[in-house]
Amino acid sequence: MGTLIFHILLVSVFLLADVDMKGTAYEEELLIEFPELIPEPEAVEETKETQESEPTANEASSPLSETRSNRTNIASNKLAKTDEFFDEDYMREVEAAKQLVSDVNNQLSKEAVNLEDIKMPVKTTEGMNPDSIDNVVYTGESNIVYYLENRYHVSLPIPVYLAQSGGTVVVDIAVTRDGKVIEATPRKNASIRDDQIFLYAKAAASRTIFNADASAPNPQKGTIHYTFVAQ
Repeated sequence: MGTLIFHILLVSVFLLADVDMKGTAYEEELLIEFPELIPEPEAVEETKETQESEPTANEASSPLSETRSNRTNIASNKLAKTDEFFDEDYMREVEAAKQLVSDVNNQLSKEAVNLEDIKMPVKTTEGMNPDSIDNVVYTGESNIVYYLENRYHVSLPIPVYLAQSGGTVVVDIAVTRDGKVIEATPRKNASIRDDQIFLYAKAAASRTIFNADASAPNPQKGTIHYTFVAQ
């Protein structure tokens, strides 16, 4: 019995030893080698604009390319002429605007003229025979003419030498029986562009004195015509 047990144990030992020798599995390390990264060559991609701007040799020499080139040149010339036209037109508008600004500044810079401050020579009839007094007074090439029935001037201011430009101004007047002018209204005259002339005419008419007449209308209407000659 003991012998049997011994053999059983011995066989068991051999079996265990064989399993250990054949069944034991050892894990080996897995090594994966990656090749070094090689940079890819940069691909030169021609853009659409580059391809269009650089025609091939065949295209450059083809009639179609010449036609396109001619059309391009014609369009460029037209555009250049158009730009030149607009430039000239723009410059004309700029000059016109500058002139307008200059004119406005000149008008604004003019000081308001006070009629009382305007000085002018005076033609008097003191000591003269009323029958010899004419209603027309000449002052060189210019003249002053008044129309006031049965009245003559005693004091007649002369403004015709004060203005730079010329023209005729008609002033409607209203005169009292004492001979004083109580109203003086210059009429419009489109041919006269210098407003100062109208001021001079109004100032002269307002200062004019006529002879007294108790039988005259009160007031009596009349006119004074001032002809200015450009100095």
